[in-house]
Amino acid sequence: MVAAIKGNRLYGDNVELINRDSECAVYKIADETGDGIITSYPVFNGINLVYYDMHMQSFGISSFQGDNILQINHCQEGRIEYEFNNGEYLYLAKGDLSVQKKCSGCKYSYFPLSHYHGISVMIDLEKSPKCLSCILDDVMVSPEKLCKKFCGNKFYTVMRENESIEHIFSELYSVPENIKKGYQKVKVLELMLFLRGTEVDNSNDKHIYFTKAQVTAAKQAKKYLIKHLDERITVADLANIVEVSQTTLKMCFKGVYGESIYAYMKNYKMQKAAALLKTTDESVLDIASAVGYNNGSKFASASKSVMKATPNEYRKSAVQTEHYLSKQSRHNYYSAV
Repeated sequence: MVAAIKGNRLYGDNVELINRDSECAVYKIADETGDGIITSYPVFNGINLVYYDMHMQSFGISSFQGDNILQINHCQEGRIEYEFNNGEYLYLAKGDLSVQKKCSGCKYSYFPLSHYHGISVMIDLEKSPKCLSCILDDVMVSPEKLCKKFCGNKFYTVMRENESIEHIFSELYSVPENIKKGYQKVKVLELMLFLRGTEVDNSNDKHIYFTKAQVTAAKQAKKYLIKHLDERITVADLANIVEVSQTTLKMCFKGVYGESIYAYMKNYKMQKAAALLKTTDESVLDIASAVGYNNGSKFASASKSVMKATPNEYRKSAVQTEHYLSKQSRHNYYSAV
C-alpha cells in the first residue's frame, strides 16, 4: 500500500503498482492515449534509478510532494517535453541529458512522438548522503553542490548527445541480471563524478527552450495536419491557420517534434499507409489518396524511402509474415496439446 501511494504521488492517479520486491518497484500507467512501464531501483539511500518505457502521450506528476529533488534525465529513444512554471518548455532528444530541480514547477511529462525510453536518477537532497565519499573513497561529490551548479541560475541544464554521456548510459540499458545491483551503484557514482567535473555552458544552446505560445502553435499545426491528412496543405496555409509566421512555425515545430513539418508528416503518412496496407484490402491508389498522395509514383517513392519497400512489396511481406506467425502459433498449440 505504501508503495502504491508513493507511486501516485510521483506519477499521478493513473498508476498501478504491478510488482515490488527488495530489488525494485514496477508501475504501469495507462490512459486513453496509451500506456507505459516505470521501473524504480533504490541504489543508495535517497537515490533511485528509474527506467521509463512509455508508449503514450503524457503523464502527470503535479501531485508529487517533494520540494528538494534533483533529477538527472537521459533520453535513449523518442522525445520528451518538460513544462516549467516560468513558461519555458524543454525538449530532450535521443542521447540528450538534463539536470533539473523538481521544485522548478515541472507539472507533467509529455511525449510528442508517443514514444519514449529513458532513465532518470532521482536524488532526494534531504535523504541522500551529503558527500558520496562515504560510499567510495575519493568520490568527493556533493548532490547539493551539483544542484547549485546545474540548477542555480535556470532551474535546469541540458547537455546534448556526446560520447561521454553515451558511454555512461549505454551500459545502464543492458546490465546483466546477476550483477545489476552492484553495477547500478558503480554507474550512478560514475555519472555524478562526471557531472562534478563537467563545466556548465549553455552558450551554444540555441532554440532549446520554447514559449507556451510557440509550443501551442506547433501542436495545433500537427493536430490540423493529421485531421486533414488527405489534403495538400502548405506551410504558408498552416502558418495562417495557427496565426504565426512561417519562420516561427518551422522553428517551433522542429523544436517540439524533432523534425521538419515535411519530414514529420511524410513519416506519419507512411506509418498510416503501412497500417492500411497490412490490415485492409483497399487498393494501393485508394490508400495513397487517403494519406494525401494523388500521384501513385510519388506515393511509391515515399514508401520506398520510409518503409524501404514499395506499397505492393510491403503488403506482400506483411501477408507472408502474418501467415508465418499464424502457422507458428498453430504449431505451438498442437505441440502443447
